[in-house]
Amino acid sequence: MKLFVIGIGAGDPDYVTMQAVRALNAADVLFLLEKAGEQRELIELRQEIIARYVEGTPRILTAQDPPRGRGAEAVAAWRRQRAGIFERLIKQLAPHESGAFLVWGDPGLYDGTLAILDELGVEVEVIPGISAPQALAARHGIALNRLGGAVHVTTGRRLAGGLPADDVVVMLDGDQAFANLDEDVEIYWGAYLGTPDEILIAGALADVKDEIARVRAEARARKGWMFDTYLLRRP
Repeated sequence: MKLFVIGIGAGDPDYVTMQAVRALNAADVLFLLEKAGEQRELIELRQEIIARYVEGTPRILTAQDPPRGRGAEAVAAWRRQRAGIFERLIKQLAPHESGAFLVWGDPGLYDGTLAILDELGVEVEVIPGISAPQALAARHGIALNRLGGAVHVTTGRRLAGGLPADDVVVMLDGDQAFANLDEDVEIYWGAYLGTPDEILIAGALADVKDEIARVRAEARARKGWMFDTYLLRRP
């Protein structure tokens, strides 16, 4: 039995690498975790990727991804639920078969799949993918770090204590922590990166934070879900 964990990119089917295509076709079974109904578009995007790149009719096993709450206890419970789901999916493989988990973005950046499979004692082959920060930088035409400098990647919750570096990529910010920053910084913001509904806004944070909040709220109300990423940069 062999398991792949395949990064399929941040949304655009063209982000799928040739290595990922080879792995998708090498797997006998594709494992798909379906999220809540409001993210049906993401399911359809993944189906498009499979239809475009996988030859023949692959065997697909689906499971409902459990909702993830907030706080340490809720996250721990979510991981236990997910581990049980992963274990049940893997047990459906025959000894000679290989399976593949499809992961949005890159499996090594803010995704729990590898950690859960490690806890289960499962060996995997990891296929990297284009992450949301990479897509964000490309769409804004910028580099994430400046000459000889570092870039810090964090979450909205950790940003609440202030900007930890001169160049900071923020992911998983449901509370729009940037709005509470009182610093002279620039923001490069993007939502639904790599999809037809992609939104990009950039400028001095003081000048555009209200616009981002408005556009974000309107888009979330229209689509029922939101996934955004941004870079904060001190001049």
